[in-house]
Amino acid sequence: MSDLSTFPITRSWPAKNPDILQLYSTPTPNGVKVSIMLEETGLDYEPHFIDIGKNETWTPDYLSLNPNGKIPAIVDPNGPGGKPLGLFESGAILFYLAEKTGKFIPADAAGRYETLEWVFFQMASIGPMFGQVGFFHKFAGKDIEDKRPLERYRTESKRLLGVIETRLDGRDYIMGADYTIADISMLGWVRNLIGFYGAGELVDYASLKRVPAWLERCLARPAVQRGLEIPKRG
Repeated sequence: MSDLSTFPITRSWPAKNPDILQLYSTPTPNGVKVSIMLEETGLDYEPHFIDIGKNETWTPDYLSLNPNGKIPAIVDPNGPGGKPLGLFESGAILFYLAEKTGKFIPADAAGRYETLEWVFFQMASIGPMFGQVGFFHKFAGKDIEDKRPLERYRTESKRLLGVIETRLDGRDYIMGADYTIADISMLGWVRNLIGFYGAGELVDYASLKRVPAWLERCLARPAVQRGLEIPKRG
C-alpha cells in the first residue's frame, strides 16, 4: 500500500485507497477538466470534494499541495519512476495524464506541441476572460455602475469564441478528427459561459455555427457527462 503521509493534504482529505490517484477538486470549469480526463482515460482515482465556498483551498493542508490556493490538484501514488507525485494547475495535470496514458494527445511531436498551444490558449485567455464575464454579468460585478469592465470582457470573450469558430472550420474537434485535451480544456468553459453564467445573448453565441456543434459533440460523450458531476458536492 502506498504511503501518502508525506502529503499534508491527506490529513484533511484522507485517502481511502492510497494506491490510486487522488483528485482534489470542485465541479467548476477548471475542476471538471481533470475529472473528465480521468473518466475518459479509465484511470482509477479517488475524488475529494473541496468546498471553495468555505475557503477550503486556503487551509494549510490544501496550500501544501497548491500554494496558489486553487482547484484542481492531484496526488498520483504511481508517478514517474514509481514515486508519488503531486501536481496542481489543470493544464499541467491534463498534459501529465495524457503523457501517462498515451491518450487524447497526438503521438507525433508536432501534433503534441500544436495541442499544447491550444491548451495554453484556454489557460491564458478563455478561462480568465470568460470568468470575468461571469463575475460582471452574473455575480457581484453586475451591481457595479460603471459597465466598461463588463463591456471589455464581453468584447474579448466574443472575439475568443470567434477564434474557436475559425479553428473549427473543417474540423470536428480542435485538433481535427480526434478529440484531445485541447477540447477537454475548453468545453467546460464554453458550457458555463452560455449555461451557468447565462451570457449566451451577451456574447452573441447564437451567431456561431461550429462552436455550438462542437460543444454538442463533446457533451454527448458519456465520460464528459460523468466528469461534469465529479466530485459530488458535499
